[in-house]
Amino acid sequence: MNREILDAIREKGLLIEKEVYDLISNLEDVKIAKSFLETLERLSGQKIITKSVISKNIEYVQKIFAQSSEGNGVAEKIFVKLGLNLEITKEQEIVRKNPEDKRVRQDFQIFYADTKADKKLEVSDFTYHLRARYQQIQRILMQRPGLINLVSIGKISSNRQMLSIIGAVVEKRPTKNKNLIVKFEDLTGIISVVFKSDNIELYKKANDLQLDDVVAVKASGNSDLLFGYDLFYPDSFLTNKTKFDEDVSIAFLSDIHAGSNRHLKKSIARFLEWINSDDENAKKIKYIFFVGDNVDGVGIFPNQEAVLELKSMAEQYNLLASYLHQIPKRITMFMCPGQHDATRVAEPQPIIDRKYSEALYNIDNLILVTNPTLIKLLEKEKEFRVLMYHGASIHTFINEIQDLRMAKAHRTPAKAVREMLKRRHLAPTHSSVVYIPNADKDPLVISEVPDVLCTGEVHRLDIENYNGTLIITGSCWQAQTPFEEKVGNIPDPAKVPVLNLKTRELRIFDFGDEEEINREY
Repeated sequence: MNREILDAIREKGLLIEKEVYDLISNLEDVKIAKSFLETLERLSGQKIITKSVISKNIEYVQKIFAQSSEGNGVAEKIFVKLGLNLEITKEQEIVRKNPEDKRVRQDFQIFYADTKADKKLEVSDFTYHLRARYQQIQRILMQRPGLINLVSIGKISSNRQMLSIIGAVVEKRPTKNKNLIVKFEDLTGIISVVFKSDNIELYKKANDLQLDDVVAVKASGNSDLLFGYDLFYPDSFLTNKTKFDEDVSIAFLSDIHAGSNRHLKKSIARFLEWINSDDENAKKIKYIFFVGDNVDGVGIFPNQEAVLELKSMAEQYNLLASYLHQIPKRITMFMCPGQHDATRVAEPQPIIDRKYSEALYNIDNLILVTNPTLIKLLEKEKEFRVLMYHGASIHTFINEIQDLRMAKAHRTPAKAVREMLKRRHLAPTHSSVVYIPNADKDPLVISEVPDVLCTGEVHRLDIENYNGTLIITGSCWQAQTPFEEKVGNIPDPAKVPVLNLKTRELRIFDFGDEEEINREY
């Protein structure tokens, strides 16, 4: 066994740390061991397989050793020796109110995004961030069936062949013959792929590619040039739709913009009256998600003070807190920030800063979370996953994808959110949002397919279902602003979607006060 593994290592020209070799030697099946080496090389994009490579691909390593009847127990001992944890690493899992509250709740789990930025950023940080993202999405794509002869770009030979690659888009341009050339990059090299215009469906799919998208391509050709004949996004599929036994519901609100002189106080008062009423639908609500831009903020855009009723963050959050105190205590509220809230704009955004929002921290049934955040609602063995993301990247998707731009998708923003699920990333193109690079794991990758992806930002309620995932883009509690009027955006305020977790039925409730919404300013 060891001799055959050594022969495979020599054949591939690999250099392996002794401890990693000891780990691989515990796989009793030579075929599994060889496949393990090949995959590690492909995932890392390098010939030197170290403890660091194992650590970064821990999920794959655990899966391989789980298939081994004896290897898993021995491997666990070696992992301890290596100083690694055999557990699958995830975003920080929280089952309590917030980082300062020790009380444990058993009906939900919160997975905060990693928001730390603990050093001065350098160009290399963005490089490592994009490498980490590539590897995350690469692992998703490798689970797709039908990727024949999957090879790294650097290993494509000079002989013509049929193959598949997984690459990130680095350039896209039309040719004189109206074909499309897309340059793809992986951790081993760059290659150009031609998509011919006579294949209308494939050409359109390739033309929708955005810079930094990570996709799989079936192609034929050699190391000089490939001709694409199919293209796969990582995509999102929810096969099992969770339904709770308990007859409870979730409500979704966003873009309250407390403090704006166009903030809809009467409309939100109607909602608060309803949520405290004996209405059967209101009494079933167990959770409320507030998806960002909870206040209007200060200094967010030039001359903002001219459209503010409350001129300080503290005043705005005090008004917001006065609303939240009226929500029944039986309801758990989750609140993430948006660009107008008191936290940095760069994503992932930390929870709202206590310095400006002390009033929020005194509300027992309010949980402040990051943007984005994955929340799992629990009932015995069942879990219902809600991914909250305020949605700053929606505008980039609409502006850059031709079909969305031509359809004026700001009026139907859920179509843009579909693109996030298709790409398994909330903001794939560098510069589409301001972000903090993370060398270990890109927090904007959609690693688990959610039951619900809820956003705000565009001020229009829109609903779609994409491969089993319910998309909800939130309404707002602000009348049309001068900026929205200038760019032609017509808000759809004071609508509250309510989703029943037992039936998965979605109902929309309208709390708009027409006189307030249409008044002149």
